[in-house]
Amino acid sequence: MGQVLSVLDLQKVYEVKRSAFSVQKDLINALCGVSLELDKGKTTGIVGESGSGKSTLARCILLLERPDGGTISFLGRDLLNMPKGELKALRRQMQIIFQDPYSSLNPRKRIFDTIAEPLLFHGIVDRRDVKDKVMEILKNVGLDEDFINKYPHEMSGGQRQRVAIGRSLTTDPALIIADEPVSSLDVSIQAQIVNLFLDIKERTDIAMLFVSHDLNVVRFVSDEIVVMYKGRVVEAGLKDEVFLGPLHPYTKMLINAAKGEYSRREEDTSYDKGNGCPYYARCEERKDCCRESVPPLTGSKDHSVACFSVS
Repeated sequence: MGQVLSVLDLQKVYEVKRSAFSVQKDLINALCGVSLELDKGKTTGIVGESGSGKSTLARCILLLERPDGGTISFLGRDLLNMPKGELKALRRQMQIIFQDPYSSLNPRKRIFDTIAEPLLFHGIVDRRDVKDKVMEILKNVGLDEDFINKYPHEMSGGQRQRVAIGRSLTTDPALIIADEPVSSLDVSIQAQIVNLFLDIKERTDIAMLFVSHDLNVVRFVSDEIVVMYKGRVVEAGLKDEVFLGPLHPYTKMLINAAKGEYSRREEDTSYDKGNGCPYYARCEERKDCCRESVPPLTGSKDHSVACFSVS
């Protein structure tokens, strides 16, 4: 199949002031040794609650933020130690689709210019052929030629997201990272955009990371699932392995919540996190050993879990 992306032991730490008037800072471990692999033509869903590190992971992979440790290999190249000139040339192979399509599109540019700009900048088409190429891209994302002269404010949220997706396809990328691409859309429109992602998956060999808190959406589009909690991967594997046989208590909770069967143990605020499992204070299956150390991610490529309660 061919590996597109390999992330090994990625670390990211933020310094955060305790208050607006304090000089003291706390260290927030946003990513704690995250590893994953992604092959050509495959889609991996990254799921977890807010604060789990999903978006930080996406931004670090694209080097929109610099990780504090670990390695990122893209198309066999070490991104973190690549000369700037080579990195710039490789960036066209990596694209991101943001949550809010309105903020990611220039409000002063027509849709034609938004799509044409990367085509011309990277020399993908000649200027005389650019209009035909723009119209082809719009057609591929379900928009007709009437949209070519419109501005973002003249379009619905779903239409703007189609434009954002089309723009991401202009450079024929090897990797697309979709960071909560449907969460700001109405439910009826979400289904249309998810179907568009499935169409792209069917028509191309693009590898995709699909970041979302919505397990139902992720299950629909993904081949593999990575479950994150407080900057760590707690469970990962093939989609059906994870959804039909969840092992980690946190994954079970997320799946039950998606089914409308949400219940959770109140967090034990007296628990000193120390070196223990970050999920200990909420876990219904916790053991004494969970207070002492963080469980490693063990198992096979098809299904792995970080939990002492799993025998």
